[in-house]
Amino acid sequence: MTMNNNDIVKSVLIGQLYDFYKSLLTDKQQKYFELYFFEDLTLQEIAQEFNISRNAVYDSISKTSNLLIDFEQKLTLKNKSDKLREIIENYKNNKLSKEEFILELEGDT
Repeated sequence: MTMNNNDIVKSVLIGQLYDFYKSLLTDKQQKYFELYFFEDLTLQEIAQEFNISRNAVYDSISKTSNLLIDFEQKLTLKNKSDKLREIIENYKNNKLSKEEFILELEGDT
């Protein structure tokens, strides 16, 4: 099965959200997620390793992905981080004066 561009973008986003919110997940959610997304194990391989059904692994990973999206919608940590990174880059590239930089930072808090 090949991934289309939307699938790739979603996988990258989910991976980034995991970096921000993994501590809010259970140990099992973290383990299944990491094995699937970072270790590239199949659902079947994870199921065999933990002696559970493939469907249980799929459900866990799907729910975890949805949780990560929900966390971001409520807490917006990734969004805020992206905005701060952009403001800092603009300042470093002389697109913002010191005063504009400070105003931008104050506007983001």
